[in-house]
Amino acid sequence: MNPVAFTIFGLEVHWYGILIAVALILAIFLARLLAPLREFKKDDPFEWILWMFPFAIVGARLYFLIFNGGPWGWESFAIWDGGIAVYGSIIGGAFGAFIYCLVRKKSFFSVADVAVPCLILGQGIGRIGCYFSNCCYGEVVTDPSLQFFPISIMLNGEWHYATMFYESFCDFIICAVLIVLLKKVKIKGIVFSSYLILYGIVRALIEGIRGESLMIGSLRTSQVLSIILIAVGVALMIYLIVKYIREQKKPKEVQTSGEL
Repeated sequence: MNPVAFTIFGLEVHWYGILIAVALILAIFLARLLAPLREFKKDDPFEWILWMFPFAIVGARLYFLIFNGGPWGWESFAIWDGGIAVYGSIIGGAFGAFIYCLVRKKSFFSVADVAVPCLILGQGIGRIGCYFSNCCYGEVVTDPSLQFFPISIMLNGEWHYATMFYESFCDFIICAVLIVLLKKVKIKGIVFSSYLILYGIVRALIEGIRGESLMIGSLRTSQVLSIILIAVGVALMIYLIVKYIREQKKPKEVQTSGEL
């Protein structure tokens, strides 16, 4: 698959870049629709993106450079040649959101609850771009009965598990689940913690059959981080639910003691 969509004035425009742009536009559009569910204005996401997007790009590149061992120097800035990581963008974007909430005195969980359905939508679209960039594919498929799309794809004369499409499909499902939770659940942070758990599970499973991965020694970096995210998500969800139940009981206890 040719990663270049077209050339204009000698400049190559890649499919991956086009899909990232589409993902960003759709994510902002979705954020405007969801913002009122956490009592934000529809135009607030435009400000969020100004805080989050630069940190997300820097985080995505730094994550890759650190766990890939470079390249360093001026080549560190050459993101147009590839070398960015989803988890790095998530960490960087979360840091940007935290700084925004600190400066604007907003609830981080409220912002995060609206942001994560949009984030996972963008991730799903971005993974499709991985197909055009010939990256993030799975291990070689040797069983002829599995050598067909969407189970596997042909790359460089070999069949590989279509892991980029597996994750893309799962991301869209998670996006729908998170939107439903955002509409139904009023506890701030539950949608965010659900994202950590659901995406962590999906990524941990798919990473197990990825053909290429950043490594920490003999361990796949993204699998390790996925397990950490699942644990953090579960712990956070339990904390938020227990805290909510306790807060709901307080007025009843006060009322009961008043009657006595």
